[in-house]
Amino acid sequence: MLAPARPSIDDPKALIRDQALALGFDAVGFAPASQSERARQGLAEFLARGMQGDMGWLAARSDQRADPQTLWPEARSVIVLAMNYGPAEDPLPMLERRERGAISVYARGKDYHELVKSRLKALARIMTEKLGPSLKVFVDTAPVMEKPLAEAAGLGWQGKHTNLVSRTHGSWLFLGEIFTDLALAPDAPENDHCGHCQRCLDICPTAAFPAPYKLDARRCISYLTIEHKGHIPREFRGPMGNRIYGCDDCLAVCPWNKFASASRHDAFWPRAEITAPRLADLAELDDAGFRQLFAGTAIKRTGRDRFLRNVLIAIGNSGETALAETAIRRLGDTSPLVRAMAVWALARLLDDTAFHGLRDAHLPLESDAGVRAEWLGGDAATA
Repeated sequence: MLAPARPSIDDPKALIRDQALALGFDAVGFAPASQSERARQGLAEFLARGMQGDMGWLAARSDQRADPQTLWPEARSVIVLAMNYGPAEDPLPMLERRERGAISVYARGKDYHELVKSRLKALARIMTEKLGPSLKVFVDTAPVMEKPLAEAAGLGWQGKHTNLVSRTHGSWLFLGEIFTDLALAPDAPENDHCGHCQRCLDICPTAAFPAPYKLDARRCISYLTIEHKGHIPREFRGPMGNRIYGCDDCLAVCPWNKFASASRHDAFWPRAEITAPRLADLAELDDAGFRQLFAGTAIKRTGRDRFLRNVLIAIGNSGETALAETAIRRLGDTSPLVRAMAVWALARLLDDTAFHGLRDAHLPLESDAGVRAEWLGGDAATA
């Protein structure tokens, strides 16, 4: 059976670009349906060294990440699209407000997945109607190495912090892709403009970059607060400060942000109730309250227990002894993750006499090994 004839369009790239910008994308570029040898080797090294931590899904489909045509053999071109989520203000001063929780800029508004995907699908419908290609739409959750493709498409370059940097939008871009069987001429890849700067490496609170352009996710606060499912290792708790969901430090200090503008997309604008939330209020959330507060955001996917784990660590780092009562109430929480970090927080906020009194009351009733370990190792001198 013959394939249907495709409509004749003089400049399909111009059509796609114009339609993408009209739909609200802030940048669009075209790349071959392949990954560079550098990107493939980087992924292989990352996985071989176990730097993905709990993110087993990175290894499970690594062959498809390394080669778009393994993911979809018919793919000939990749259209990479981006939306600017840049903040109106520098997020770093929030780290000084220790009684408040610092939430990453990208998560303060609506979950970007649905918005980007809906616009990708709208563009895909236009392409199908006007150009007749086969295509597939991807946003983040698919096994696609987005940042190397965005670099190849000329949208920016992977900086020393491994994130995409744009000369127009700084470090604040959400990415999505359309794979197509159309043979579209690729755009020129963007050059690396980091130069000698390494502000992003120097500011990292947990030394998560073993070298420029290398990230050990197991040490990254974004990974620890969002992806990591268990107890956060003790060495990283203090450096977390009041970061309760993600970390913007390496993004926010990039000098290229001086050319960036605040996002024009109101869906990405911060919701007031989660821009600078009080730790005392967050620690009181039950599952229903958590779901209600973070409905429609990326935070909801992490779940209440892991989120409160992070909140209790921030309370322990706050230096606010008034928050000890809040932590005490979480000693009876149903989640061992929460109870354990309540113990850790109290070891930081209380003197030894007060802490030992609580330990004597709670330890005999505690069955979870992780929580017991916090009680037994939680004296103020060793916390």
